[in-house]
Amino acid sequence: MLRVPTGRVLGAAFALASLTSMPVRAQVPASPDTELPAVTVTSGPDDGGPAARTTVKAPAAAQQSSTPRNSSDGKADNPARSEDTSNVAISPTGLSEPVDRIASSVTVITSKEIEAHQRRTLPDVLKSVPGLNVVQTNGPGGQTSVFMRGANSNHTKVLIDGIDVSDPSNPNRSFDFGQMLATDIERVEVLRGPQSGLYGADALGGVILIYTKTGKGPPKVNTMIEGGSFGTFNQATSVSGGTDKYNYAVNISHFRANDVPVTPYYYLLPGEQRLDNNYDNWTYSAKLGVNLSKDVTVNFVTRYTDASLAFIGDDYSTYPSHAQSSRSHQDVDDFFSRGEVVWRTLGGNLTNYFGINYANLQTTNIDPASGTGFNEGDRVKYDWRSVLRVAPGYTIVTGADHQNEQLNTPDLFAEEWNNGVFAELQSEIFRDFFLVANVRYDDNENFGGHTTWRVAPAYLIQATGTKLKASVGTAFKAPTLSQRFQDFPPYFFGNPDLKPEESLGMDAGFEQQIFGGHAQFGATYFYNDITNLIDSNATFTSYINVGKARTSGVEAFVSADITDNLRVRADYTYTEATDEDTHTQLLRRPRNKGSISAGWTPYDPLLLTASVVLIGKSADVDRATSISPVELPGFGIVNVAADYKLNDRMSVFGRVDNLFDRHYENPDGFLATGIGVYGGIKFTN
Repeated sequence: MLRVPTGRVLGAAFALASLTSMPVRAQVPASPDTELPAVTVTSGPDDGGPAARTTVKAPAAAQQSSTPRNSSDGKADNPARSEDTSNVAISPTGLSEPVDRIASSVTVITSKEIEAHQRRTLPDVLKSVPGLNVVQTNGPGGQTSVFMRGANSNHTKVLIDGIDVSDPSNPNRSFDFGQMLATDIERVEVLRGPQSGLYGADALGGVILIYTKTGKGPPKVNTMIEGGSFGTFNQATSVSGGTDKYNYAVNISHFRANDVPVTPYYYLLPGEQRLDNNYDNWTYSAKLGVNLSKDVTVNFVTRYTDASLAFIGDDYSTYPSHAQSSRSHQDVDDFFSRGEVVWRTLGGNLTNYFGINYANLQTTNIDPASGTGFNEGDRVKYDWRSVLRVAPGYTIVTGADHQNEQLNTPDLFAEEWNNGVFAELQSEIFRDFFLVANVRYDDNENFGGHTTWRVAPAYLIQATGTKLKASVGTAFKAPTLSQRFQDFPPYFFGNPDLKPEESLGMDAGFEQQIFGGHAQFGATYFYNDITNLIDSNATFTSYINVGKARTSGVEAFVSADITDNLRVRADYTYTEATDEDTHTQLLRRPRNKGSISAGWTPYDPLLLTASVVLIGKSADVDRATSISPVELPGFGIVNVAADYKLNDRMSVFGRVDNLFDRHYENPDGFLATGIGVYGGIKFTN
């Protein structure tokens, strides 16, 4: 039995730390990435303004990418001022591949897009992604969930630099997106559809992979200071660099918002004054890579978040409930790390990755009515992955992993192990026809064996600039330690005999280029059948596998380079998510979602961006009465931002979020922030 003490020394935890799969040059993001294709940049004025074009050195097929959020030259919806790798994706196969060859629906968001739109937290980065609904309680730092393609919020697997960051100590083993700052993010990949064939448990709706920044080139120092509405005061600084032998990147980020109105006035008792929320987040991260020889690289990545949230909870002494008269507090301490050795042999045709992951998540809740609660989740994972290029166009990926999860509360300690093995074939069956197939077997200490798989073909028609794609696969969600063993609240008991939740999903679609690749459009139909959903029994005393759900819909997009300096993109998602037992709409899954984004450089060095997010009405739970479903009205948000480069070392920037001061709740009973004005300055050496 493995049990890590709570009072561990930070330096000892670093020994388990995380690295990325970096090539000989040690310049690429963390595992499970392999080397990204080389990138060349042909710049317009000022070395890479919005007129810049990015070309990925890939086979001819890769020069026609029209994947969502990215055009064939990496420009659409990504007003980058320097090189960009948005024409490749890692998450669908575990290797960097040109998006044209990938059948899966994947959205790639690069650091350049994040910086251009001045997004400061991961929830803000994800809000415009097609197929997702982001729900955040209590404003910045509040519990944040993502519903992907209508699946449950705990059906999305999240990896940061290859590390599973889900929390074994909470009832759903989910990741709280609200604690993730965006300052050091290099790229985010949102992979939709069942993905357990490659990623194991929890990936029924899909996978979100986050890669942090890697150092390269001469030593560089970047600093950002920002202030604005709602008591916002943010700072970030980073030191990075690299050579052919090593690379390094160290980041410190601070996010503070100490005057955020979240509680609606109607939820207060008559005459009671509203107290606003306060949130403070310090995040520290580091990434190192060293080439010990031309064939061996050692990588390390680590991340620590220290965050606190003061918020207004619920007083259930009356019915309907109302806001508490004093603040509750939540303190979060999250530590993630990965260490990795990369070994190349057979003339570079075989690459092996050996890694150790460690995650520790501690949450302390202080409620004025119920007192103090503490949860701690631990995960240690050992993994091996092998990439063998057997012939031109054919690559075999195999791997195995062992992990141990622990739940630790004042009243309960529980743990379990899981072993997994997988294999994947990437192939070009014939010219312009690409096929990826994978299969995985998991053996769990408590629920036994489980097999999942995925098949995804894509076909390119070069003459017409058309891509046809489809995929079908399975996934599962293992019951959590809390669901199996935790007896809470009183008279509610865990069920050790629970079975995994399961899904079968498929999609099919096309992407089409027009006007010589300067505009693209496409659509994808998706369908998921989810069974064995875990829910309360009829007497509300325990959990059982009784739920069934079905989701289906369409994701469509159009993007265009109107001019060399103006890029526009629009996305629309229709989602039908139904509880098959009650034949009602699943909660917090709006049927309609749309977004529009644009980047414009009227002249160098000024960059302007704008985005619109439209969310249709949805079903929800009434906060005061717990009655469901109630209808939550739809809303639309407009954000604008500007960045002006004073010189090579200094820029000033500003943005306005919720430009038209739209008042809305998402979820019910929690006000979203109104109009916010922010500005700051950036320095670099």
